[in-house]
Amino acid sequence: MNGRSGISRLLLTALIGFIVGPCSAAQGGRHAPAVHVPIMPPQQTQTIADDLGRPFPLPAGMPERIVSMAPNITEILFALGLGGRVVGVTRFCDWPSEAKAIPKIGGLVDPNIEVIRSLDPDLVIAFRGNPLRLVDRVRKLGLPVFVLDIGEELDELFPLIGRIGRVTRTESRAAELVAGLQSRVAAVDARLRGALTRPKVFALLYGQGLWTSGGESYLDDIIARAGGVNVASALPKKWTLYKRERIIKDDPDVIFVLARTEADFASGRERLARTPGMDGVAAVRTGRIFELDENAASRFGPRLVDILVRMANLLHPDGTGGRT
Repeated sequence: MNGRSGISRLLLTALIGFIVGPCSAAQGGRHAPAVHVPIMPPQQTQTIADDLGRPFPLPAGMPERIVSMAPNITEILFALGLGGRVVGVTRFCDWPSEAKAIPKIGGLVDPNIEVIRSLDPDLVIAFRGNPLRLVDRVRKLGLPVFVLDIGEELDELFPLIGRIGRVTRTESRAAELVAGLQSRVAAVDARLRGALTRPKVFALLYGQGLWTSGGESYLDDIIARAGGVNVASALPKKWTLYKRERIIKDDPDVIFVLARTEADFASGRERLARTPGMDGVAAVRTGRIFELDENAASRFGPRLVDILVRMANLLHPDGTGGRT
């Protein structure tokens, strides 16, 4: 799998086919209070439960050889300054660019167990997008495996980072990273508090028909946090295929195109404009069709805050949300 269509299929596969069960890393409704990552000395906490509920013994020190089984995990490890300790990643782990040079273990759903074993890791961080049977095979090799889940809301990203900080003994770094991200989110919340306008939004995944994010997607939450209303929010799915007639009826004020490149975005925008009936949709008529970086938006990692800020700025360019 490669190129534009491969990335889009990866996003759909990860969010539809392989993510199962609710995320246990965070609880609560939307706009939850700020999460403070505890800094715990090793001697105070000996184990931590992963998102499968399995106890995981905390290492005495920072792991030396880490295998990441998902792109968002790789991104977080680098953000915690652990890039030099990552010895294996999936073929989809391309952010930051340094991750491209790390040995590959396979994909999300087809990791090579023998390659993982040959890397002699002292920590394997898996994701619920990885098939459980393969994760269990890695565990049966005697390798320490910690499994994490995806969240449905942006606030669930912060405890996820904190838990990775715990198992890698980088609690202080994780706390700093979380504090910085939460500060940026709080700034958006404050700027849009009391907004009188909430534009209707349609988020289009380029290259896979009219796929859009439903109410169970974290992008639905990000749209709301950015001061918009996802027209597909009522659908109880992470991603769903929309019909042209429904988009025309919903009449979104803004369309975000999740694209891999500027060329893909331009192609997607032109395709929308040529679609029969779409010329009457407000977003098309007013030219409010904007690009979102698919690479960043498709991964439950720190760059989602960049997506939030960009959405908020585009939905409310005056910075007030229409307040008087």
